Amino acid sequence: MTAQTPPTPPFRDQQLPFAKRIDDLLSRLTLDERIALLHQFAPAVERLGIAAFRTGQEALHGVAWMGPATVFPQAVGLGATWNDDLVRRVGEAVSTEVRAMRARDDRVGLNVWAPTVNLLRHPLWGRGEEGYSEDPKLTSAIATAYTRGLRGDHPTYWRTAPVLKHWLAHNNETGRDVTSSSVRPRVLHEYDLRAFRETVEAGAVAGVMPAYNLVNGRPNHVSPYLREHLRTWTDEELLVCSDAGAPSNLVDSEHYFDTHEEATAAAVLAGVDSFTDHGTDSSKIIKRVQGALVQGLLSEADIDAAVRRQLSVRFRLGEFDPQADPYAGAADFDTPAHRALAQEAAEQAVVLLRNDDLLPLAPDTRVAVVGLLADECKLDWYSGSLLHRSTPLEGLYERFGADRVDFAEGVDRIRLKTSSGTYLRVPAAEESADEVRGAEGALDPALLAGRTDLPPLTADATGSELALIDWGEGVLTLRAPDGRYLSVADDGYVRASADQPGGWVVQETFRLEPSQTHATGHLLKHLGTGRHVSVAADGVKVADGNAEIFELEITERGEEAVARAAAAADVVLVVAGNDPHINGRETEDRTTLRLPAHQERLLRAARTANPNTAVALVSAYPYALDVTDLPAALWTAHGGQAAGTALARVLAGDVSPAGRLPQTWYAADEDLPDLLDYDVIGARQTYLYFEGTPLFPFGHGLSYAKFTYGNLNTSVNGDRLAVSFTVINTGAVPADEVAQLYTRAVDPSAPRPRRELVAHRRVHLAPGASADLTFELPLSAFAFWDVAHGTWRLEPGGYELLAGASSEDIRLRTTIDLDGTPGSPRPVRELGLAAADFDDQTGTEIVDRTKVSGDAVTPVDGGTGELVFRNCDFGTGAGRLTVEAAGEGVLELALDGGESLLTVTLPTTEGPYDYRTTTVDTGFTAVDVHDVHLRLRGPLRLAHVGFSG
Repeated sequence: MTAQTPPTPPFRDQQLPFAKRIDDLLSRLTLDERIALLHQFAPAVERLGIAAFRTGQEALHGVAWMGPATVFPQAVGLGATWNDDLVRRVGEAVSTEVRAMRARDDRVGLNVWAPTVNLLRHPLWGRGEEGYSEDPKLTSAIATAYTRGLRGDHPTYWRTAPVLKHWLAHNNETGRDVTSSSVRPRVLHEYDLRAFRETVEAGAVAGVMPAYNLVNGRPNHVSPYLREHLRTWTDEELLVCSDAGAPSNLVDSEHYFDTHEEATAAAVLAGVDSFTDHGTDSSKIIKRVQGALVQGLLSEADIDAAVRRQLSVRFRLGEFDPQADPYAGAADFDTPAHRALAQEAAEQAVVLLRNDDLLPLAPDTRVAVVGLLADECKLDWYSGSLLHRSTPLEGLYERFGADRVDFAEGVDRIRLKTSSGTYLRVPAAEESADEVRGAEGALDPALLAGRTDLPPLTADATGSELALIDWGEGVLTLRAPDGRYLSVADDGYVRASADQPGGWVVQETFRLEPSQTHATGHLLKHLGTGRHVSVAADGVKVADGNAEIFELEITERGEEAVARAAAAADVVLVVAGNDPHINGRETEDRTTLRLPAHQERLLRAARTANPNTAVALVSAYPYALDVTDLPAALWTAHGGQAAGTALARVLAGDVSPAGRLPQTWYAADEDLPDLLDYDVIGARQTYLYFEGTPLFPFGHGLSYAKFTYGNLNTSVNGDRLAVSFTVINTGAVPADEVAQLYTRAVDPSAPRPRRELVAHRRVHLAPGASADLTFELPLSAFAFWDVAHGTWRLEPGGYELLAGASSEDIRLRTTIDLDGTPGSPRPVRELGLAAADFDDQTGTEIVDRTKVSGDAVTPVDGGTGELVFRNCDFGTGAGRLTVEAAGEGVLELALDGGESLLTVTLPTTEGPYDYRTTTVDTGFTAVDVHDVHLRLRGPLRLAHVGFSG
């Protein structure tokens, strides 16, 4: 007899909808198996034939952390292209390479943690390189394009499953796991949520990752906004993956919960489905979930809800239908098309900031390319390893010929003399593999160790000449004659062993500190370990004692070499900028907009030697650099593998530049608010509200062509507005133009943006050609969050439509009148005033009403503050005040900005969540409509005030 083939279980039946298949699979998993799936590294369930699964594959601008892959420009550079179609194609290429790499290495995951949609609110944020723009509309457009490319276009199966980072209001590395972003409701809805919402609603997002920080006093990993907002935007099951170590932070650093069982349960109930904690060791998370179940903090239904969302992603990725998965055979990797796309993206990301007819360069130009980044192709923390490499110097060699290009890096050439009269020497190394950090791939590159196979530095009578670079703030790198950077490995010895600075804790940075005992001597501090360099018989090492006193002997100043090269050239290109691992990166915010002094010296030297000096800023961030005395200036983010070729082609005029700034470039540090001030409205931040004069405005970027705009027309049809205009290339070269459409409320009842981007389009036009552009906008694009009534409202009245080449270069304008809902006073007798729903404030911050939901307001640091609520309708009169508050302090009530009419000393409560209600007679009767001012003193937490009688 022939044994019968067992029936196919329903979860393997491709004819059933995913929901029924997931129901079946859930019913077959034991409770312990389901709990195990909650960790990032979900184990296999062999009895059911289910493979192991890992959430999280970094793919911000190429496949990262898994070895060589195509490296595209940084995310902020992709944002600077303002090209949705290009970014979609980049997403397609990246996800195709993810699939191809997974076919040969199953450690490569299909749940990609990209893109980052945090808004570039503040230019000193260390992770600004990861975002697209300061504007929510541009950010969502670019993010939507990238996620569509990552997802693929099959109606059922996904090529990869993108997760958006980092939910929510996350723009500081300083104390990032303990600081709270105070986000008023208007900023929440109009700014921070908006980029996430529009991207999720577009339908190509698998989930989000909460950020490390707190918002309004509550950690993002237990945020009610996950269920109140995120999960209402789509019918798809969204997977919420924690950031690395963040679940433990709820107890260990934030002290928000007393036990890990409480914290884990709260995260699950808030909506976290996958816990990224303790690396590959899932045992701690499993134990915490089990403990939460035993204590009654979680139910099996809660576990099932989280597992269901994980399984939904795995089904969409085709894991359970390998024969039907249209992407299973993807093999395109490092193809000519991918290389061409990397170059196209790098070319489109270049922004021409200024040009007094210096560019493009004539074919016979003799060029001096100088500067610390002139021969660099820098990678960042979320880059893959380079398969191809192009520096500005190499690009110019290729384009103009090596005989017409001179080079001076501009490093300071030094020797370090010890107190005994010897000099540090880099010993010759025996032939060894030319290792590149991370080239072999690592699930966690933070664990990569420095090399110990090379000999440590020694000291002798002659020593070695070292190349010193000061990256600002006194942070130095030292490079040996063979091109390797001095670095410190786990054994504490100093070696010339690193191809570039890098790593989670950079081991290639030092600081010279004045000696207290030697007038001209310095201690050399290694910043990665915090220890000083000492010279011992067995080699140079870092140690807690016996710090060596060095004298710095300068062989050549960098500006001397730069001046020589500049004087002999027709045109000088100074390539300046940042190293993405130093002074501004994940874990470290910048402290200033200024270009480091070392690079300012080089720029001055070049400009003094040759007036035909241009600067190319290659950086992840804006700089406050006065370029008015330079005939040309450009900016590009670190452009990936084709960066140098792209820049050279733009300089030569092979490509007309058409990148546009995705964020405001401020003129000085004094223009910036505090890094932790998230109130873009009150602090007048970003181009939306900034009232000063920027160095370069949002959307700025010049071209080698000229464009004219005309024929602006508008028409309203139901709830849609159609806007059209014509763009004509009146120049002599083919070029791209980025047409931008902004709006402005003419006479708003509440503070509104000076102008706000509502649409954009990048078009290519031959000389004399024109394009008729039409944009269809929902009228909801003109609405704002009416904090008085807790809803979106389109205010009736006039709205300016502004079309042009940047937020400040407006070529066409017209005003339209829109119908809408008139504003109405706050019905304070019926609803009272929720403290966080203020119109204006000074000296306060929003905090958590409870650990689960709700907001309260408290004076900053227990001092004094004021809340203003405009147009409060007391009707026929109110003479009684009810205050709901916790803590202790004093509340004063005033009307219309006058003197305090009532002072209430609130009773002290036992803790920050022990709210008490206090009712007092005001001693006066408020009638009709007034502005209410609530003045707070002391460490009280005000949740609500009511009016009656």
